[in-house]
Amino acid sequence: MFNGKMMHLKAADGFEFAAYDVHPSGPHKGGLVMVQEIFGVNDDMKRAADRFARHGYHVIAPSMYDRLEPGFSVDDHSPESIQKAGGLARQNGLENAMMDIKACFEALEPEGSVYVTGFCYGGSMSWLAACNIPGFKAASAYYGSLLAGTKDQTPHCPVIAHFGKLDPHIPVADGEAFAAANPDVPTYFYEAGHGFAREGSDDYDAESDRLALERTLALFEANP
Repeated sequence: MFNGKMMHLKAADGFEFAAYDVHPSGPHKGGLVMVQEIFGVNDDMKRAADRFARHGYHVIAPSMYDRLEPGFSVDDHSPESIQKAGGLARQNGLENAMMDIKACFEALEPEGSVYVTGFCYGGSMSWLAACNIPGFKAASAYYGSLLAGTKDQTPHCPVIAHFGKLDPHIPVADGEAFAAANPDVPTYFYEAGHGFAREGSDDYDAESDRLALERTLALFEANP
């Protein structure tokens, strides 16, 4: 069903965590750290990673909560799942998240240029990785709720950000505040809600997803 496989990486503190690893099906354009939504490395995230691999990227998607609940993954978006997944994201903290993302970056770096992207929780983490982990060539942050609160951080690489105008979780004003504080970061607003790039879900918006992916791939290709 999926083109990749789960493997393990070791973070700087010695902790070993799982990650979904998928290689490009054609010419290699670079490495990509893809950070999950709050729901873990579930089928939605594996499909997203496989799609980036089809566009030429070696993708590693870390299982971000392994220090708390190894292998956590849910495919339903029930209130109970949202509450549990959100709690794990908060408990995991920024330091652990950055260590795991950096381990993925270091695994990919010998192959060439490395990029970072992510959705929801992963959108926030991809922005913060661009600001806290030097070496990424570019970052694309999809509907990250923490961007407004961390808008004063400075990225080490080119970044673009995506928000849905109809997102019930992230007010448009938050996206606008982020954009105002970061005039050098192209910030796009789509006629869609949260999770608009999650193929096969009720939140999916095909045109917004197509355009955001087009912009993301163009960003990566412009920063080899």
